[in-house]
Amino acid sequence: MSPPVHPDLAALAGMRVHGLDLSYFTGKLQAYLRYCELPFDFADMDTAGLRRAARATGMAQMPAIELSDGRWMTDTTAIIGWIEARRAGPDVTPRDAALRFFSLLLEDYADEWLWRPALHYRWSFQPDTALMGRRIAAEMLRDVPVPLALRTAAIIARQQRKYVRGDGITPATRGAVEALYHRSLAALEAILVKRPFLLGDRPSLADFGFMGSMFRHFSLDPTPARIMRDTAPAVFEWVARMWNARASAFADGTLLDAVPDDWDPFLAEAATGYLPYLAANAGAAAAGQATFAVTLQGVDWRLPVNLNRVQCLKALQTAFATLPADAAAAVRARLEAAGAWAPLWRVTPPDIGFDPEGRLPFLTPETAWAPALTPGRRRQVHDGAAR
Repeated sequence: MSPPVHPDLAALAGMRVHGLDLSYFTGKLQAYLRYCELPFDFADMDTAGLRRAARATGMAQMPAIELSDGRWMTDTTAIIGWIEARRAGPDVTPRDAALRFFSLLLEDYADEWLWRPALHYRWSFQPDTALMGRRIAAEMLRDVPVPLALRTAAIIARQQRKYVRGDGITPATRGAVEALYHRSLAALEAILVKRPFLLGDRPSLADFGFMGSMFRHFSLDPTPARIMRDTAPAVFEWVARMWNARASAFADGTLLDAVPDDWDPFLAEAATGYLPYLAANAGAAAAGQATFAVTLQGVDWRLPVNLNRVQCLKALQTAFATLPADAAAAVRARLEAAGAWAPLWRVTPPDIGFDPEGRLPFLTPETAWAPALTPGRRRQVHDGAAR
């Protein structure tokens, strides 16, 4: 007999996912909903659709879920967390509190730190740029009444300005961006040649975090896909396994009961790259800066302040602060061993005025922002929102 459906989940019946099938976070959400075996309609988002989602949620981002009762959901991490709290297992979020924290850390790392190499490979290499520029122009910009060639040129120029040059990628930093991808593949390969998923024999939250970049960007865009096939075939296989995974097939699947040693490369990356970046970004946001300079892993960067990632640091600190005492001690010991404890607490994130009542994933324009937040500051958060 099937387990009873939580009454909140019944509201998801007939849901429509708005996004693009070449989108980083749309792919992550689709993979999760497919795993949960929650039926949904998919709507390819055009510019009118993006504006409609923004009017409904206060956030101009994809993906977004439209429910039949008129409510909308946004932010993949918040959506997954909301569903997991109500769904009958097998859980993707570990029940052990310490392991749950590290799964959240890896999901956040995969969501945000791999964003730069994912966008770099798409918009810095000619075959990838030509393919994806034309696809976005033909799909998302299909309601823009100008010739396809002009739409393609415009989207390529915009993406390169915003996500390559505008995200600190220069001849001096390009090698570091590409090296991060290669190191990530090597670390994942070492795990996935031993077991089918990152934390055991069924998918976990960490798997869905890595699915964002590894699926719709790295495994499908021509240049990084070739690198993945040639150097990390177990990762390439895992992408397909994740897309095909269904919870009903993993009723007897188990997760490990502790953070495995083969996660150490990612904890080291968080300690030397991602968490110091979050701290520097939050400090610059607190100072009201638009850009900031930071040295990460021996490379000097000039980066834009990303207000969404101020929220990421706040969420990680909050997740630790709510741990039971024994789990907190275990997490701290592991973070200290990796060198990740100090950068996690280096900066207290400023309040950016986003979601002041804690309503995610159900936002409206009235609840998404603190009343005093200026329209310009709201646009900054929009520009930084990638979840």
